[in-house]
Amino acid sequence: MSIRLRLTLWYSGLLAVALIAFGIIIYGVVQNNTMSDLKDQLRRIDRDTQVNFTPTIRLTGTVRTSIDLNSIYIQIVNYTQTVSGVIDERTLNMTQKPDRGELEFHYPKQNELTLGKNRYVSQEVNGFPFLILERPLSYKGSVVGLLQIGAWTGRETHLLSQLRTILWFSGAAGLIAAFFLGMFLSRKALMPINRVTEAAERIQSGSELSLRIPREKPNDEIGRLTDTLNAMISGVERAYKNLEDSNAAQKRFVSDASHELRTPLTTIRGNVDLLEKIWLSEGAAQLPSGGSVEQDKAGLVLTDGDRREMSLESIRDIADEARRMSGLVNDLLSLARADAGYAMEMENVALRPLAEEAARRASFLPRKAEWAVGPLDALDGVEAKGNRDYLLQLLFILIENGFKYTPTGIVRLYAALSDGYVGLAVADTGIGIGAEEVPHIFERFYRVDVSRGETSGTGLGLSIAKWIADMHHARFEVRSKLGEGTVFTLWLPILKQEKQEWQLPS
Repeated sequence: MSIRLRLTLWYSGLLAVALIAFGIIIYGVVQNNTMSDLKDQLRRIDRDTQVNFTPTIRLTGTVRTSIDLNSIYIQIVNYTQTVSGVIDERTLNMTQKPDRGELEFHYPKQNELTLGKNRYVSQEVNGFPFLILERPLSYKGSVVGLLQIGAWTGRETHLLSQLRTILWFSGAAGLIAAFFLGMFLSRKALMPINRVTEAAERIQSGSELSLRIPREKPNDEIGRLTDTLNAMISGVERAYKNLEDSNAAQKRFVSDASHELRTPLTTIRGNVDLLEKIWLSEGAAQLPSGGSVEQDKAGLVLTDGDRREMSLESIRDIADEARRMSGLVNDLLSLARADAGYAMEMENVALRPLAEEAARRASFLPRKAEWAVGPLDALDGVEAKGNRDYLLQLLFILIENGFKYTPTGIVRLYAALSDGYVGLAVADTGIGIGAEEVPHIFERFYRVDVSRGETSGTGLGLSIAKWIADMHHARFEVRSKLGEGTVFTLWLPILKQEKQEWQLPS
């Protein structure tokens, strides 16, 4: 059963109960008012009716001539018994007959009456409805007779019957109309929910995440539900897009990692094959004294010196590629930790000793550019919350990139303070980065076009540096111009500062 039908049935049921209660109240009020007027009239007649007793205790009734006998009838019952035990006499007032037939009120037994206690009785006499007022008559403390004053209630009964018919038919018609009106109104009221359902069904397929449910009345419950669902759909759309981007990035990551690992593996395998060919080729000959000569399958003759030099060159190539693979694996491990939500251990780090340690170690790196340090005075007395080893790794990544992309010129490390942040900057006068490339330099395996094929690298260094910066709630500032150089500045929140604020050198 649909919620629309259930709501309509509930509404119709409540309306039916209300109509029945209303009908009962209306009918009761009309019936009470109608019968109250008739009862008052009977009481007035009772007061005006005089009953006389004869010495033989016979009863006669006297009725005032002003009474309309076409609607009011009086009967006096005599309970004085004869020897035979039957009633001696009943008055002849009941010969007045509205339907030209004699009327005879039914009367109770003598022992059913109580002195001084009148009562109203509804009877049908010859098929006609009557309301009868019964008043017991007493003589010397005992009931000797009964005065019955009856009024024909045909008009009242007909009126009440018509009222019942009107109430039943109007109630039924109102209930039917209310049912169909309720179905219509519930359909209109639930239409936004139907739109929500249709939108959810389309969203379920994942093909229309950009769909939004239109708002009609923002201040009612449906409006608030629509706003909430639209916000939820926006969140799902963002999450879905992030998931798609993440999957695409993961595919690129696997593809680029496979490519980067394939190159050194190919080089290592080629050199191993060459070594095997040099040392295990068929027809190798050892010559005494003046040196040995070896002839390979292609007919080339190698001396021991040539074989030694080729072997050392192959070993050096294998060692270089192994170091390259080791660095790549370490970078991939760092990024895997970043993806897994690795939490660094943080402590208070004094930045001046950290920068000096990085500068000292950087002086031993292979380079073609000059290496300069300073000024670092802005770091005096400044501490930041962080991990010393990872911050040192970040500085080395920036410094190595500076050396790598600066064939001639200078690479410099300096520091500055600004607005509650301390900046560690690595500036070079190298090849620079184009403005359109800067937004992508922190992506994994991304390498600037002008550097591809000219400098070695995996394109993972800056991705790792960005992760370390994010873990320290720091931010990167990159300023670069093609052919003039690049400045990377890491801005760390200051935990402790004892010096005046320094400005960033130009």
